[in-house]
Amino acid sequence: MDMTASAAVAATASGGGEIASAGYRRPADEAIAQDARALSEQLKAMRDRLFPPLATKTLRSFTSGEAARLIGVSDGYLRQLSLAGEGPQPDTGLGGRRSYSLSDINALRQHLAEQALAKGNGAKARGYLKWRDPARGEHLQVISVTNFKGGSGKTTSSVHLAQYLALTGHRVLAVDLDPQASLSALFGYQPELDLTGNDTLYGAIRYDAEARPLKDIIRKTYFDGLDLVPGNLELQEFEHTTPQALSARQNGADAGPLFFARVQTALASVADDYDVVVIDCPPQLGYLTLSALCASTSVIVTVHPQMLDVASMNQFLYMTSDLLSVVREAGGELNFDFLRYLVTRFEPNDGPQAQIVGFMRSLFGDRVLTSAMVKSTAISDAGLTKQTLYEVGRENFTRATYDRAIESLNAVNGEIEALIHAAWRR
Repeated sequence: MDMTASAAVAATASGGGEIASAGYRRPADEAIAQDARALSEQLKAMRDRLFPPLATKTLRSFTSGEAARLIGVSDGYLRQLSLAGEGPQPDTGLGGRRSYSLSDINALRQHLAEQALAKGNGAKARGYLKWRDPARGEHLQVISVTNFKGGSGKTTSSVHLAQYLALTGHRVLAVDLDPQASLSALFGYQPELDLTGNDTLYGAIRYDAEARPLKDIIRKTYFDGLDLVPGNLELQEFEHTTPQALSARQNGADAGPLFFARVQTALASVADDYDVVVIDCPPQLGYLTLSALCASTSVIVTVHPQMLDVASMNQFLYMTSDLLSVVREAGGELNFDFLRYLVTRFEPNDGPQAQIVGFMRSLFGDRVLTSAMVKSTAISDAGLTKQTLYEVGRENFTRATYDRAIESLNAVNGEIEALIHAAWRR
């Protein structure tokens, strides 16, 4: 017998958590688990089709023009280096077309920086090789991308920022702190299949004897210079074990650093290997997000320019302020190099959206990034194959669509890069 939606809900509510289906009822947990298994199998099959034969992702090669722009030299100069046999040699295709991998590009940066240093030009060397210099007081930049409103473009912003910084020559660690693990999925991981346990950031910040060094958890990615700390559902355990650890501490037990210092302590153990850490925070204000904010040197708050989203962000800011004040009183250090609001999924021709953006700029001034992340079918289409716009070539889209989207991404991320360098007093 067919049932209406309301009748099905009523049956579920009165049936002790059972789901009615095809004339019989079964426990809700079993039904949901079956759907999860079916979806997981299909996602794995899709991944195997997209990235055969080993189901691993690779990054495309770059044309000589693209490589020259990334390095900051002319295409002609790059050709001269190739003809002279200096630095890594590119692959040569039909018609003598040269192509470079990202590792080739980074090796060329290293080569040109060494040449500049040999001539005593340190500023030029830093232009090629953008690694931070601790001797000059350039500290590890930890950027949390956060908001607790779903659909604000938080993960999309995080992954494109991390990849942009790697493409421009920085050493980057991307940290997926969201139990839903969307960032990890974009890097080719299917959490329930590829992660076996204790291999997320939780493994480094947990309170018991099973804690591991963060360096043992970090994974290389197919982006040269970009590493990943993947996420999955085990991150949620931190929300459950932290109250227990706080209670034990009150009873005299020593569980190590307080919760708000644990992410900071873990990142400090690998600080020498990176210039920038990009943390994709979970979409709620719990212990994980607070720990990330306390570890951060800078914060990006993503916001979709709709009134409901802005109102939600208002509540997020109030709650964050209240909770961080408690952390500060408990001894946490909260000194951000910059806090910026990033407008995402922006449609410039939408009058109400433009009004909201103007409203935010009038309130927050230059704390709203000048550039906005435009809404683009190119970004969403790339996401269908678990890719970003930096991974797919221009030939996969109409030129106008691709150019508009990549120009927006580069403007946003270039502005954040400039803020990072300003924090390093470059």
